[in-house]
Amino acid sequence: MSAPVKRREIQEDVKDDDEEQESSDGEDDEQEQVEESGMEIQVDFEGRSPQDSDFFGIKTLLQQLFLKAQIDLSALTELIISQNYVGSVIRQSEDCDDEDEDEEDTDDIYGVFGITTVINISDKQNVPCIQRLRDLLLELSSEHATDAAYTLIKNVLQNDSQPIGLLINERFMNIPTQISVPLFENLISEMKRATSKKMPFEFSYYILICKLYKGDDKKIEKKKKNKNKNNSESPTIIWSNSEEEIFADKALVSFEFSVENETDSALSGLWTETDEEMKPYRRVLLIEASTLPSIINTIKNQIS
Repeated sequence: MSAPVKRREIQEDVKDDDEEQESSDGEDDEQEQVEESGMEIQVDFEGRSPQDSDFFGIKTLLQQLFLKAQIDLSALTELIISQNYVGSVIRQSEDCDDEDEDEEDTDDIYGVFGITTVINISDKQNVPCIQRLRDLLLELSSEHATDAAYTLIKNVLQNDSQPIGLLINERFMNIPTQISVPLFENLISEMKRATSKKMPFEFSYYILICKLYKGDDKKIEKKKKNKNKNNSESPTIIWSNSEEEIFADKALVSFEFSVENETDSALSGLWTETDEEMKPYRRVLLIEASTLPSIINTIKNQIS
């Protein structure tokens, strides 16, 4: 039996400032042009528990995270929906008119703008999609992590007495960072409530897979040679979800790898503010569970 649907209103201002206005020669309409370029669009988002009708929307968000990794995303999505007493999806709030109440609820691939939840990957080792995820984490850390990081990740994954939660923090681009704070705060409250009911949501560690984009290292080396000097210039990094940079700062260990050969060009074609060619990466973080509340507080303080 599914848990009752929880709903929360989250109000955000989304700025449309993609187009810059060219300076004029003091004409009367200059101020109007500037104001129009910084127009604010108010959008109300609703955070609520996942439902069956969110299946395709959640699966699409997981697809943009895992790309071509051999994981059964349908099974992972069903698992997220089955534990709908923990976690939230982001949807745009809608006023329900009487005439809409009779309409049949349909799966809407674009109806879900984000998903924030956690999955116990220690408790569900016999579930094929979770076992495959654990194997993938070991494979990737063996290939890309330092020896010390790989050893720690391997030991944590193989120690069932210290449960691991996979944090899923996915949303579409341009959804403001501010929305992450109430979603994570709610997730912490729900995990505490679930734990008090003897559900397996008390963790020793979390794993978070982050999406980021990096500038081309080769171009930076070429710039250094052209300038004929030594400098400490490093690749530009753009985090898809900017709050995850704070998670990265608090991580015990991390490793990253390029997914340039797995991604669709449509997913990475938004970097108009930089001259660099940005390449997609994934960074995997291992975080002590006890630090999660302080990480959320740091995010809240920085965005305020």
